[in-house]
Amino acid sequence: MKQTKPNHLSNEEFRQRGHDVIDFVTRYMDEIESYPVLSPVEPGSVYNSLPKHPPQQGESMDSVLQDVEEKIIPALTHWQSPNFYAYFPSHASGPSILGDLLSSGFGVQGMLWSTSPACTELETVVLDWMVEIAGLPSHFHSRESGGGVIQDSASSACLCAVVAAREKAMHADNSLQLPDLTAYISEQTHSSGEKALKIAGFQECQIRKIQNDDQFRMRADKLAEMVAGDISDGKKPAFICATIGTTSSLAVDPVPRIANIANDNDIWLHIDAAHSGSAAVCPEFRYLFDGVERADSYCFNPHKWLLTNFDCDLFYVAEKSSLVNALTFSPEYLRNQASESGTVFDYSGWQISLGRRFRSLKLWFVIRHYGVEGLRAHIRSHVDMAQTFTAWVESDDEFELFQPTSLNLVCFRHKDGNEKSRMIIDKVNKSGKLFMTHTVLNGVFVMRFTIGAIRTEMRHLEQAWKEIKKAAKD
Repeated sequence: MKQTKPNHLSNEEFRQRGHDVIDFVTRYMDEIESYPVLSPVEPGSVYNSLPKHPPQQGESMDSVLQDVEEKIIPALTHWQSPNFYAYFPSHASGPSILGDLLSSGFGVQGMLWSTSPACTELETVVLDWMVEIAGLPSHFHSRESGGGVIQDSASSACLCAVVAAREKAMHADNSLQLPDLTAYISEQTHSSGEKALKIAGFQECQIRKIQNDDQFRMRADKLAEMVAGDISDGKKPAFICATIGTTSSLAVDPVPRIANIANDNDIWLHIDAAHSGSAAVCPEFRYLFDGVERADSYCFNPHKWLLTNFDCDLFYVAEKSSLVNALTFSPEYLRNQASESGTVFDYSGWQISLGRRFRSLKLWFVIRHYGVEGLRAHIRSHVDMAQTFTAWVESDDEFELFQPTSLNLVCFRHKDGNEKSRMIIDKVNKSGKLFMTHTVLNGVFVMRFTIGAIRTEMRHLEQAWKEIKKAAKD
């Protein structure tokens, strides 16, 4: 049987189809308000609408885009909609999309400096810029003891921190075995914290979940008691995860007090600021980040609230050697003169996987396009909207705040209780006009209203409040 040749796009065809795709995405952005925010499709609808066997011969891009239009878009939950108030912001700004397009076009594999010097060095520059932009401690700068790297997510950053903490503790005392180590998270720590510990070999009996106070912050006194008890029992406390901006309510753990405990007992302190970390670009919000300068590692996600599309987590360490020593492996097939010289960063030794995308391009595009003042204006606009929404809740007879509003997240409930609040969320989400999510805190069903979409304006906020009030009346 005669084999056909692969149907590669010529450069001219690629140029034309590239225009088609950019036009398609632009039209999607123009029309995004017309779609129900939460997809109404039933499970299996996309799977059943597509052929069960792959095409034997190539199809036209027109045919592919038609299927995207007819079968994919109806089954999307529209994270870029101005009426998306669920989970956390998830940005895909124009500059970020263009930077990501370049990254895909270059197709470089940035595992080592030698595999693409620009991929490594631009990442170093961008991470250093963010130290300045977000007011982070100077030792996170690449020219100091520490440094930064782009991970795919805060989950991966936490896993890297756990592995580094584990190796540091066991290297300091060769008599220690993994079962001798203990780790500390709070009841409100993101699930990725416990997941990272288990992946790194910690058993359930080695993981301590510290009680939270009435504002859902880790209780430092309980942490101190637990650490002291473990030391008395001959254990080695190795890792603490504190949070600046918990997933449920954006609560901020008492980092300075936690840092005292960590530093006094030589425990690795990791700080997760995945959502709220972007707010540090504004000087007036940096009080929330007191104590970060005493952490061993810190991360936040520009892909949540800083105009950069997924995936882009910034992970910093105070001592780069602790991370690199734990994660660097050098088989013969990766050895090269630049790496052997010790004068370059090989970022594959700063993460779990070997392969690396050129992620820094999209963040570089964002910073270059918006500038520091543009980034600050973006954050401030959402905080201002959250304060406006908070005022509406506080002045209403039917609703009440569950706790004081933090940054761009409003946690509120209906005064009639859990079932009424649950019914309201179900109704507004089924309407397709907006999308919210919930949490449960101390047995209370809480509605979470997160403001952060690029296209959200006051008119959208007003309409959302109107729909919530309507759902409460029905």
